[in-house]
Amino acid sequence: MDSRCDRVTGMLRRRLGTAVCLAYLAALLLPGPGEWLRHPHALPLGHGHRPHLHTTASLLALVLFSAGIQVPVRSLGRLLRRPSILLAGITLHVVAPLLIIPPLVFLLRGSPDTDGGSGLVTAMILVVAMPVAAGATVWAGKGQGDQPVMVGLVLLSTLVSPLTIPLVVRALAPLLKGGYASTLAQAGRSLDSGFTLMAVVLPCAAGVLCRCSLPVRWAERLSATVVPVALVGSLLLTYVNASGALGSFLARPRPLLLVAAVAVAALVCAFSFALGRLTARVLRLDAPVASSLTLACGMNNSSASAVLLTTALPDKPHLLLPVLAYGLLQKTAANRVIRVRVRREPCAATS
Repeated sequence: MDSRCDRVTGMLRRRLGTAVCLAYLAALLLPGPGEWLRHPHALPLGHGHRPHLHTTASLLALVLFSAGIQVPVRSLGRLLRRPSILLAGITLHVVAPLLIIPPLVFLLRGSPDTDGGSGLVTAMILVVAMPVAAGATVWAGKGQGDQPVMVGLVLLSTLVSPLTIPLVVRALAPLLKGGYASTLAQAGRSLDSGFTLMAVVLPCAAGVLCRCSLPVRWAERLSATVVPVALVGSLLLTYVNASGALGSFLARPRPLLLVAAVAVAALVCAFSFALGRLTARVLRLDAPVASSLTLACGMNNSSASAVLLTTALPDKPHLLLPVLAYGLLQKTAANRVIRVRVRREPCAATS
């Protein structure tokens, strides 16, 4: 059973890029089911209780629980001897949005939109304010990055996110025009009401707790079962989020909006990775730690920001376009980072 799950997991990871593209294609050709899943649905439990199921939040929780249960807890002990790395990483993660978003607002103020591109900026604020993406650990492993540092930054940014996300949102909201300042404030109220804690922190913490408390054999079996299910869940989450954006786009085609969304996402993504690399050089970090810090600065949990937009702002599906674009672009940029790192490694070994 375990070997079968391992084979399924390995196959999904090897072909994850293709699977993500297929999820986007399915959202483009058949957005209806994804649109239906975006909205909360009442569960008939009897006795007058009808709690609502949020599919996107549930799928996000599954993905984050899977990330938590895969954490190499023992290797994190080494990080306690180097707390300065974690402190620098989390400080950069909080400060980066404050350095990236204002220049973006300045560049967009001359756009044809009467709001100066505030809709796109709103989406980008919610992306860069999110914790480090759990998938960054996979890219760090592929690029010979420092895995304990990467895992530590993912966990720490997730744990402090109930404090850091509202802080970043409130700091940047005054830059927006029109009704988007109130839109972002509404999203901020969702964060204050426990969205980040319930949908991001608790699932990840539950996975780490299972990893620590269960016997090794049981934890490995649970991980072998949960991981492939979570990979499928992440693809379904991608499909649902893409259906919201692309379904709205197909109903009212706005080619200029699509081009602007991709351009803005590319600009923010480039700034984020460049800032991570510059910080690593200033701190004179060794190559593995520098690679992990760069990935941590550039890779944000875009799925969480998409879920927040879907939950708090269901009437603005077009804001998902730059979020989806960023999700794809950050993986492309991460691939570039690890290729450079892998190329330099043999050169250093032969010199």
